Amino acid sequence: MNIKEQSWFSPVLHRIGDVSGLLMATYTSFKLIPENQSSVLLLLMLSALVSGWFFSTVGVYRPWRGNSKINELTLVLTAWLGSWCILAIAYYCIPFISLEVDLLIAYLVAGIIWLTTSRILVRLYLNKVRSQGGNTRKVVVIGEGISAKRLLSKIRGNAWIGYDVAGQFGKHSVDDDYQYLGDESEVCKYLSEHPRVREVWVAMSLAQEERVVKVLQRLDATTCNVRYIPDPIGFRLINHSITPIAGINALNLSMSPMDSSNRVLKAVEDRIIAAIILLMISPLMILLAIGVKLSSPGPVFYRQERVSWNGKTFGMLKFRSMTVDSEASGVQWGGAATMSVTKFGRFIRATSLDELPQFINVLLGDMSIVGPRPERPMFVDQFKHEIPGYMRKHKVKAGITGLAQINGWRGDTDLSKRIECDLDYIDNWSLWLDLKIIFLTIFRGFVHKNAK
Repeated sequence: MNIKEQSWFSPVLHRIGDVSGLLMATYTSFKLIPENQSSVLLLLMLSALVSGWFFSTVGVYRPWRGNSKINELTLVLTAWLGSWCILAIAYYCIPFISLEVDLLIAYLVAGIIWLTTSRILVRLYLNKVRSQGGNTRKVVVIGEGISAKRLLSKIRGNAWIGYDVAGQFGKHSVDDDYQYLGDESEVCKYLSEHPRVREVWVAMSLAQEERVVKVLQRLDATTCNVRYIPDPIGFRLINHSITPIAGINALNLSMSPMDSSNRVLKAVEDRIIAAIILLMISPLMILLAIGVKLSSPGPVFYRQERVSWNGKTFGMLKFRSMTVDSEASGVQWGGAATMSVTKFGRFIRATSLDELPQFINVLLGDMSIVGPRPERPMFVDQFKHEIPGYMRKHKVKAGITGLAQINGWRGDTDLSKRIECDLDYIDNWSLWLDLKIIFLTIFRGFVHKNAK
């Protein structure tokens, strides 16, 4: 079968995968909770009807090309929970339906497992097919600014998305890997001569309103799908999206990803993981506390004022690694190497063991496990005027570890690189990204040459 440009292939494959998942869920629940065959057959038929309708209604079978796997799975499992609730209500309200509660619960859990499995397998298969040139969608790009360059670079590096860029229109070429097709005035002629191109992406500056309007007016003469990718003109957009306000669509240019639901999810994640880690490392922390106390006179913990979410300050805890008078002459950025550090302190710094008390900060709600590393107020006041986008790192809680740390940008390294990583984290935040960073921290984040 030639699936080079079949638009129906992906949604049909997803439907086949979901049906297979429901069949396996029915079989699994029947094996776990033996029932008569007529009850199981009734469950399967009702589930097929309800799920088929509900999945389509909530948009499960909309195009997922290039979208996040987590977003797709979240919607699928939400739709499955909704379908199951309808089945449960039918069980209680319709007299002639007789199904055991245990069977319904087993069906719910089995459905979660098998639908997740089928979706992942379908996604992996589609990614493979698209990376090999199958199931692609031909597009052309109009524009020559930052957005156009970034867009073409992303497409080149992510063949699994399934978009085949036929070329670029604009004032000049921006990427030698893609054919330059000329000025945008030629786009309609090109589209009429190349009917396989079904999408046009307009990647232009927000300041080029008149030019964008002219391009869109030209494209009115075509039947292609048109997408607009605004050029930020050098600005870094954070968690950008569109929000309707009183019927008017507003473009969110710089937003925190911690809305009400994400904020709760992040807080639950932090508290649970921090509590588990503190229980596991409590014997180690006792030994480290003894080591600090024996290495030099002074307190075990060192409390330092740092800046976190929305610019609020808090007292960040560390095991003391310096002598008590090491900062008597003041604090300077990049002065870690000149501090009076004890021998034991040098060890716990190099291994990042001095950071372990910050899990207490996480339990108190001052920090997150994953997030941008916090800085002292005096340096925040300095850097916010020197480094573009610096204050945007405070759109989330400060963290013990982060994207910058697992990529080696820690200690007295390039601050601009660290901020770039922090903004990437905020712009792409998800629970999965947090777990990935925590996992990589175990292998990359503790012992590092830049830890001082």
